[in-house]
Amino acid sequence: MTFKTTLGICAFAGAMTLATSVSAGPVSNACMKAGRAGSPALCGCIQKVADMTLSNRDQRRAASFFQDPDRAQEVRMSDRQSDSDFWDRYKNFASTAESYCSE
Repeated sequence: MTFKTTLGICAFAGAMTLATSVSAGPVSNACMKAGRAGSPALCGCIQKVADMTLSNRDQRRAASFFQDPDRAQEVRMSDRQSDSDFWDRYKNFASTAESYCSE
């Protein structure tokens, strides 16, 4: 095997390892700190769904709900259009995570 081939195989293996590792992000970190999800794998799955469905800003906002669940209720009941728009995106995230990450 040539050095170039070996290097290519190592790069591919490294990329696959990164792709399958537990995803770290604001939602995953908040999930782990809250201790209600049960496993790092589940929190990582929820983060992957957040990465697919929410912007970075929305992820930080959603992560705040783990620490302060009453905040979610305030946003849901808000009359502000921006809160309503966020809540629609958040509901999509939550339902997708529930389907995608069910154990």
